Amino acid sequence: MTVTNDIKYIGVNDHQVDLFEGQYVVPNGMAYNSYVILDQKIAVMDTVDIHFTQEWLDKLENALAGRKPDYLIVQHMEPDHSASINVFLNAYPEAVVVASAKAFAMMKNFFGTDYADRRVVVGEGDTLSLGKHTLTFVTAPMVHWPEVIVTYDSYDKVLFSADGFGKFGALDVEEDWANEARRYYIGIVGKYGPQVQALLKKAAGLDIQIIAPLHGPVLTENLGYYINLYDIWSSYKVESEGVVIAYTSVYGNTKAAVELLARKLEEKGCPKVVVHDLARCDMAEAVEDAFRCGKLVLATTTYNGDIFPFMKEFIHHLTERNYQNRTIALMENGSWAPVAAKVMRGMLEKSKNITFTDTTVRILSALSDDSVAQIEAQASELCAPVA
Repeated sequence: MTVTNDIKYIGVNDHQVDLFEGQYVVPNGMAYNSYVILDQKIAVMDTVDIHFTQEWLDKLENALAGRKPDYLIVQHMEPDHSASINVFLNAYPEAVVVASAKAFAMMKNFFGTDYADRRVVVGEGDTLSLGKHTLTFVTAPMVHWPEVIVTYDSYDKVLFSADGFGKFGALDVEEDWANEARRYYIGIVGKYGPQVQALLKKAAGLDIQIIAPLHGPVLTENLGYYINLYDIWSSYKVESEGVVIAYTSVYGNTKAAVELLARKLEEKGCPKVVVHDLARCDMAEAVEDAFRCGKLVLATTTYNGDIFPFMKEFIHHLTERNYQNRTIALMENGSWAPVAAKVMRGMLEKSKNITFTDTTVRILSALSDDSVAQIEAQASELCAPVA
């Protein structure tokens, strides 16, 4: 794949992986992206997962057409991008490694050496000339590791964005960018919204025509669309109107209440209603939807004087990613001492700008006239426009 006349894509597609980072379902695999810039001097941008080292080296050799690389630029030290560093440096003993100081400390941990005799340490604003191409390095700490740098090529106006603007899915599969990029961002980077905002502000001062991430497709058109989504996600704004209902149910009574609420919401004209059974759904998709939409219903049973485990896990996923600026409605069920609403509210007490509906639905074992009336009232509140 040609990115520009001088920049070639040498990444790989992984269809062996089933769980990315050991937890995210990736039915369409993953892409581990790497690039080579061919100029008077040659720079390779990052490596790939260790399972694909030879495939990557073969692609690199083909792109080099008999030449040798001068630099290996390491933007991010997660093993899906850094695991082949040592093999590369053994294959090309004259190449120099370019990375941040923290990245070299991590190399010492991973490989037993920090390559002190063949390295260039770079920081904010440092540059590297390849000839026509001048690379400027921009620090991006905690997007989403502390050592991260991104790289701007002023000649071709390319931003090599590390894990920024990445997505799940291999490049030989057609799928909607936003859905898998959102799930990737919320799951992996979502905690670090302020750091992403800081990077976006730095990037705003650059003339960017192409974004080349370490996962997902190279972005060449309508860049404002992608940058706007990243701004929404990293500032925890509401992306689309709608109500997400996340629930757990032991014997079906809470499920029946949720189904009734969903019908009421649709009857009242709510623009979008999404329901997730937390015991059975892809938890990452439920978390993604909770961040995408402006309103969330949490419905669960009292369990061991607490709440059902899947609901506890779900709320934990939200709060550790700085869930905020949303409206939440609570629904609890219990046969003798319901405490689920109190527990859920307590778990969310440190979340910023959370508005709870006035109505909390309380079910005592099964639906009754009282709880049905509460569901009606809660549906009316959720369908009311946000002030």
